[in-house]
Amino acid sequence: MGIEYMKHLQFFVFLCILTFAVSCGQQKKYIQYKVKEGETMRIIAKKLDMKTKDLLRLNPNVNRRPEANTIIVIPNKKIKSDIDVKKDDTINEVKKEGSKKIDEIKEDKDKAFKELKKNFLVYEVKKGDTFYSLTRFYNVSQNDLISLNPELSNGLKTGQIIKIKPIEKEGDIDLNLNIYEDVIQENITLKVALLLPFKTNENDTIEASKLFTKSRLANIVTDFYLGAEVAIDSLRKQGVKIELNVFDTQRNGTKIKTILEENDLNKNDVIIGPLYSEEIVMVTNKIDIPVVFPVYSKNQSKFSSSKIVKTSPEKNVFKEELITFIKDSITKQNIILVGDGKSPSNNAVNTIKKSLESHDSITNVYLVKPKEGYIPRNRFTDVFKPDVSNWVVLATDNNVIISDAINSVNSLSDSLSMRVFSYNKNRAYDKIDNLKLARINFTYVSDEYVDEESPITKVFNKQYLNKNMVLPSDYATKGFDITYDILIRLASGKKLKSTFKSGASYRVESKFDYQTKLFGITENKGLFIVKYNKDLSLTRLK
Repeated sequence: MGIEYMKHLQFFVFLCILTFAVSCGQQKKYIQYKVKEGETMRIIAKKLDMKTKDLLRLNPNVNRRPEANTIIVIPNKKIKSDIDVKKDDTINEVKKEGSKKIDEIKEDKDKAFKELKKNFLVYEVKKGDTFYSLTRFYNVSQNDLISLNPELSNGLKTGQIIKIKPIEKEGDIDLNLNIYEDVIQENITLKVALLLPFKTNENDTIEASKLFTKSRLANIVTDFYLGAEVAIDSLRKQGVKIELNVFDTQRNGTKIKTILEENDLNKNDVIIGPLYSEEIVMVTNKIDIPVVFPVYSKNQSKFSSSKIVKTSPEKNVFKEELITFIKDSITKQNIILVGDGKSPSNNAVNTIKKSLESHDSITNVYLVKPKEGYIPRNRFTDVFKPDVSNWVVLATDNNVIISDAINSVNSLSDSLSMRVFSYNKNRAYDKIDNLKLARINFTYVSDEYVDEESPITKVFNKQYLNKNMVLPSDYATKGFDITYDILIRLASGKKLKSTFKSGASYRVESKFDYQTKLFGITENKGLFIVKYNKDLSLTRLK
């Protein structure tokens, strides 16, 4: 009896404790509150950091404006004083005002940007930009930048809108492009395969003096390789560990299959080469890594693999660049198009004419074509105008037509204002006296431009001279530029294609502005507009 009683007592105590705990829990969760004079359910809810509709749900018989002293149920938490609520309101107002101010600042910034663009080439400073990268990319000096933007004496700051240079020269347009920032990941290691037709099986028995005199290919391959070596040496000095694997592809198509069969090229991060378009197609069919095509080929427009990186711009891009430059520079000039009458030239003439005539400032574009294989001088005098500048655009590769046009324009340049343009400065121009080109302000599109006074050019020339005892050729410089640009991008630790989205780069003589087209084809669209000066020097206009 005693034991049973004790069990019942313990059970009763347990129920009491449980009931008390539940009761305490309920008391803690909700409490009664007496409405004060002037308070509404919205004001009370705000003091409780809750929604008005939730407070009304707890009090279904109370309207939104209860009378003073009405008892309502509220959650059991600290209720804010009127001062706290006003403080919150003030904070919210400040936030709204701050947001408004930010919008106003952004609007003012946009207005300032648009206003500056009327008279200046302008740029918004991005993270990673340096004076060197800006001066190199835009072809200006640091002193010029500081003169136009005194605030830069304290250094560059991300988000700054700065003036690059006044819009005075033809072609000075907004080039607000991203500039690629060279970044090297710590302890990065790269593996590179270089595939070039050294043809050592044939050439090692030929004396060097004879080999490099007779074989243009031997000069190209050797110089490209030596330039690539300087690029790799430079990157190694900056802490990039590079494993270089060089393969001799020999004659076109004879060794490439064997190289692919006997070597796992996928172990590399990138392949530079081969030089032949047929071979690069064979390589991309067998591997899964980027393949850099380091030269131009008329067959490169047929490439379909997304793994190929074309370093040389397509010829139609040269044409588009010149058209854009003329349309951006035109005011009241007289435009004359020169063709040779053949199909490729006719197509170019029609494209240029149609595009130029769509411009507001151009009412008519005159056409000049050969008669009986050449262009007589009077065909130019018939369309030239004495009161305006005459701009002659050569849309032909024909040596005779180019020579005729330049000679005719030169003969008239003393009495008329003249300027000649070309989107393709081929070998025909090498046979023309530079004095003639200078007299007619010859302006052309190029995929290379070297400023001999720039620090990067001087450093590269010195490194190459010390290593090879001669100054670099164009192909040696190209070998350096392509190799350095590709490897410094990979040294960031990112995938090569993702770095192309981060901006354009400008090396010793080349600009790399890679864009990915439909089906993933990557091609370089980096070009320059260059003009001959009266003193035979060259000026980079764009």
